[in-house]
Amino acid sequence: MATATAPTLDPALEKRCIDTIRTLAMDAVQAAESGHPGTPMALAPLAYLLFTRHLRHDPKDPHWPDRDRFVLSVGHASMLLYSVLHLSGYDLSLEELKQFRQWESRTPGHPEYGYTPGVETTTGPLGQGIGNAVGMAVAEAHLAATFNREGHAVVDHHTYFIAGDGDLMEGVSHEAASFAGHFGLGKLIGFYDDNQITIDGRTDLTYSDDAGKRFEAYGWHVQHVADVNDLAALDAAIAAAKAETARPSLIIVKTIIGFGSPNRADSSKAHGEPLGKEEVVLTKRAYGWPSEQPFFVPDDAREAWLAAGRRQAEAHGAWTARWDAYRAAEPALAAEFERRLAKRLPDGWDAAVPSFTAENGAVASRAASGTVLNALAAKLPELMGGSADLAPSNNTALKGLPAYSAATPGGRNMHFGVREHGMGAIMNGMALHGGIVPYGGTFLVFADYMRPAIRLAALMHQQVLYVFTHDSIGLGEDGPTHQPVEQLTALRCIPNLTVMRPADASETAEAWKVAVAHRDGPVALVLTRQKLGYIDRTKYASAEGVARGAYVLRDADGGAPQVVLMSSGSEVALVLEAARKLEAEGIRARTVSVPSMELFAKQDAEYQRAVLPAGVPRVAIEAAHPMSWYRLVGDRGTVLGIERFGASAPYQRIFEELGLTVDRVVEAARRVVKG
Repeated sequence: MATATAPTLDPALEKRCIDTIRTLAMDAVQAAESGHPGTPMALAPLAYLLFTRHLRHDPKDPHWPDRDRFVLSVGHASMLLYSVLHLSGYDLSLEELKQFRQWESRTPGHPEYGYTPGVETTTGPLGQGIGNAVGMAVAEAHLAATFNREGHAVVDHHTYFIAGDGDLMEGVSHEAASFAGHFGLGKLIGFYDDNQITIDGRTDLTYSDDAGKRFEAYGWHVQHVADVNDLAALDAAIAAAKAETARPSLIIVKTIIGFGSPNRADSSKAHGEPLGKEEVVLTKRAYGWPSEQPFFVPDDAREAWLAAGRRQAEAHGAWTARWDAYRAAEPALAAEFERRLAKRLPDGWDAAVPSFTAENGAVASRAASGTVLNALAAKLPELMGGSADLAPSNNTALKGLPAYSAATPGGRNMHFGVREHGMGAIMNGMALHGGIVPYGGTFLVFADYMRPAIRLAALMHQQVLYVFTHDSIGLGEDGPTHQPVEQLTALRCIPNLTVMRPADASETAEAWKVAVAHRDGPVALVLTRQKLGYIDRTKYASAEGVARGAYVLRDADGGAPQVVLMSSGSEVALVLEAARKLEAEGIRARTVSVPSMELFAKQDAEYQRAVLPAGVPRVAIEAAHPMSWYRLVGDRGTVLGIERFGASAPYQRIFEELGLTVDRVVEAARRVVKG
């Protein structure tokens, strides 16, 4: 949808509007005595043109659903974004710009989602922003196909991103760009800041790609603008990109880093350090700037920026009128759209979660997960995802539903290809866009490939669901390259990530319920390849204890426990059997299932003591590195785990050779009881 035509500004005023971005960026970096001034100085004309003439946004309501999305993948250039947000009229004061990079300011060193109005995603780790933008474009295409009706286009917006040389060097950008081209994301428009400078020096030290040809090979529409200061050429290129609806677009823009700086321009010294007070003054004089005072904004430039913000926000008013008509014509669809954007679960959604019995419950947890996922998907249309070319192994396919594609964007089965890192970044963008709860599967060992995206999902508190199967040496013959050892501990170290490793089919069902209802960060479901035994819940505690992270699965007979045996996942069966053997010897053993250390840590102290009573020694076992268990076993406890790589053999033999057996648990329990 078009916005009101931008008035023609006096060229001198237009230059002041652009130079205001440059000087604010220089001053903020200088005041902080750290940061990256050069790229904002170079890209100021592009940011000006995009925010004042093309980006449909409302500074007074940064969250209206049909706004265009903007991603600054070159997150180190954060002052570019902060400057234009402030000037456009967002709730970001000049005082906040003066507090750049300071404690609890709304202008952190790299853009952080949730801190600053108008920041759509956290960027800084290079390449991630491109993947996020791809995910946002996927979400737009899917929601448009799902909710738009003839005469009622309530989802119709573009996603823009700016990337630099570093972004395009990072592998995740290749994965995401290849995906975007293949799936024909025509409302995705990217800008490549081709300044040919890195921290070490000129890009030809390490990089000689023809980016245009690369993106053409991916299936993108590629244009070149020889000088970012040529607003007419830049404007025409953006218009042409918006007119291209079948392919994503990349506009390669030549810039000079540190533009205007007499002694720093076009050098690596303009990249990641302040210009210096004297150089700032010299640069302002080179611009013909009316004041050497830091953070000076000319009155006419401020008014022109604010007027542009109000003009671009007119699109919001037009959308509101369309939305009112849509709600009148399609009340059920409108209500569903509002529910999904508000992240409300429909009434009775959890009734869809199946129960498992002796007849259907003795299965691998990956198989149980697939059953639960399909049952939930029938009730929760916001669930959309797939795997990194492993759907039959991860059990992530939604049966009977179409695949997402350029021809069928309303499909919910996603084929991410062998692109774990790209998958993670794309899912982050889908979640950030809103209206979708994305999930993605791969083998647990390959969580390492997507760890940076997982970390960012946790940092942004986004509901992204990971289905990690083949969770241990239990996958057997594939051998140590595919057998995770350190991954569980590593994932448990990520703040705000909830890791869940269920012990049986019933715990898997409960874990999915927790994941779907969880709103404060991503959830990793860690699942077995090998078949698990059925835990008869008429004899043992209900799996509802999964929601509390740890619970007493079976208590000691005949009095208070003398030892607590704990585990997660497939090894819970070992501690159950060990408890029976110990009790045959007269040692009272409590069995505790610990599907999620993170959820258990959130329980009150009384509950934690009830599950793990003080003074009772503890033994933990897990087919993984033992590090994460030491905080639970305490001084008198012991952990049986793996501190070496696995091996290629039937999994039963590997467990035996590595000492992950019932007898080892029994021996360890005897030792800790004796003290």
